[in-house]
Amino acid sequence: MASLSHRGSARKSPQRFCWNCSSYACIHIDVGEALNNLDRESGVCSFVEKGAFMILYKEIRALSDDFERRLKSQIEDRVLEMDDDDRSHHILYQVLGITAAEGHDIDVYQNKGRFLYKYAGSFLEAAAKLCVQYRFPQAGSKRIDNTLGQRPKTFEIDSLTPLKDAIEIKWRDATTDGDHITKEHTRLKVIHAAGYKPVRVMFYYPNRAQARKIQQVLEDLYISLKGEYYYADSAWKFIREYTGVDLLAVISRIAEEKTGGK
Repeated sequence: MASLSHRGSARKSPQRFCWNCSSYACIHIDVGEALNNLDRESGVCSFVEKGAFMILYKEIRALSDDFERRLKSQIEDRVLEMDDDDRSHHILYQVLGITAAEGHDIDVYQNKGRFLYKYAGSFLEAAAKLCVQYRFPQAGSKRIDNTLGQRPKTFEIDSLTPLKDAIEIKWRDATTDGDHITKEHTRLKVIHAAGYKPVRVMFYYPNRAQARKIQQVLEDLYISLKGEYYYADSAWKFIREYTGVDLLAVISRIAEEKTGGK
């Protein structure tokens, strides 16, 4: 795995606002600490840019609420649709010792799972982009022409920053399709030729061996083009150091508020 870059740590920290003592100080403390407000007895204060971080937190919280509503709505609609589904295939479940009722429950949860993975991943990717924009307001998605082939005509960069970092944000990539490597290799070469540094940030590494092999090849491709590749813990750390936002702490706080950690 590529070593974690610390390019952001050399920048001068902006004025920070201490929510404990209501004053400013110019020291760097992770936003995650600000979120938890730390331990007052320890004498350690938490600092954030006044107002700006709380706006970001509210945006991420609102984003989670929006995805939650859409998820629940789509699940409810699909479960209602399934009440009218043809269930003649359940006889095959019964041949394998699964009752018709259990088979229907499996079908329902399979559909729920598909929607859950889709919305969970989309939420995390959108939240990560908000963190990048918090640090670099000019950052945003960008399409560039495919200068090495006809298909596809363009490639999309998830978040292009003023530092010319072309950041690809993935919550997880479990593909086992070998063609994916060829397409990604072309995309990376196009990005590199355009003068940008390809950076891949993937928060959750796939579990299956074949999918892991694909990721290992992709990592080598990034490194060969002087890019950067972060996954699992290093992905969370990259976002924290690159943007100043401890995204894992933010979503942990939201999860605790919504479910009590259950």
